[in-house]
Amino acid sequence: MKKRLLSLLAVSAITVTLFAGCGSSSSGNGAGGGDKAAKEEKIKVGMVTDSGTIDDKSFNQGTWEGLKKTETDFSTETKYLKPTGETEADYLKNIGDLYDSGFKFIATPGFKFETAIFKAQDKYKDAHFVLIDGTPNDGAQPANYKVGDNSVSILFAEHQSGFIAGVATSVQLKEGELGFIGGMEIPAVQKFNWGFQQGVAYANKNLGTKMSLKAENVVYQGTFNDAAAGQQLAAQMYDRGVKAVFCAAGGVGTGAITEAKARAAAGKAVWVVGVDVDQYQEGVGSDGKSIILTSAVKKVDSASYNMVKALKEGNFPGGQTLTFDITKDAVGIPEKNPNLNDETMKAVQDVTAKLKDGSVKVNDKNDGSLIK
Repeated sequence: MKKRLLSLLAVSAITVTLFAGCGSSSSGNGAGGGDKAAKEEKIKVGMVTDSGTIDDKSFNQGTWEGLKKTETDFSTETKYLKPTGETEADYLKNIGDLYDSGFKFIATPGFKFETAIFKAQDKYKDAHFVLIDGTPNDGAQPANYKVGDNSVSILFAEHQSGFIAGVATSVQLKEGELGFIGGMEIPAVQKFNWGFQQGVAYANKNLGTKMSLKAENVVYQGTFNDAAAGQQLAAQMYDRGVKAVFCAAGGVGTGAITEAKARAAAGKAVWVVGVDVDQYQEGVGSDGKSIILTSAVKKVDSASYNMVKALKEGNFPGGQTLTFDITKDAVGIPEKNPNLNDETMKAVQDVTAKLKDGSVKVNDKNDGSLIK
């Protein structure tokens, strides 16, 4: 299946330095008036999971770990619910169940929650909502977008993270074929793919590598939970000679990791590039070695944690769309990468510095060009 070229959803983003300190509180009506009380009262923090499970070693888990950390730091009470389905009605039911139980801070990871949060932010005006990787809208064509005063929309610069992972993978492996497995063909996943391809091209042009990524080895599986399909797709790519597969696919990527571990146990040299969180441990086999070359990370745990922190301090940035990028150290690869050598890490450090100072820019859309 060849990738389809979709234009990214255009949203206006207000960038704040959240990882250094949360932004100022939003003015207006809605939940803003509850921020002062939040400083004094125990906050009950809820989450509704996206596709997959709370221990998916990816997006759900990262968001939940950030919320769990607030128990120790801010004496919160935390709870998550896993929907029985993936419809707006399913999500609204779980949001309502949390609200009725007193959980008035509710985090939802994933674009599938966009229409549910659009309705919930008006229905539960004294609650606070955090939507990661999406912007509340009514689902119409064209959609009407609204981030309520009691909501925050959080987006990431996945293309920058994918770019750095592409450079690291290319410099480490030097020569050969690469692959990409995405889950659903949505903006966040597309940006990982496009950034990765640009990173590979950058390394080939500037760092002496000879890596390629053919169209047949770029696949969007269509879900985030079909591990069997992920394993099958990875097996097909490895059979075609692919050395490393970048998986931005949730549970589908788990299947690819399973396939890579099986092949490594049989003495074959294959790799997976993880996503969202550091997936190194997930790739450890019976020999104690990991097939995770590195991971394209976005710090969803810090995002969810800092939103609770902002509420606790009376600075919940309601009504805003926040974009977390390389300048805030919100995307990249893990600080420790046991499978990357010193040469590779030096290249990563150099290109990260260039991304931060703007001397290298990465496209967040596929418009036919690579490095601007």
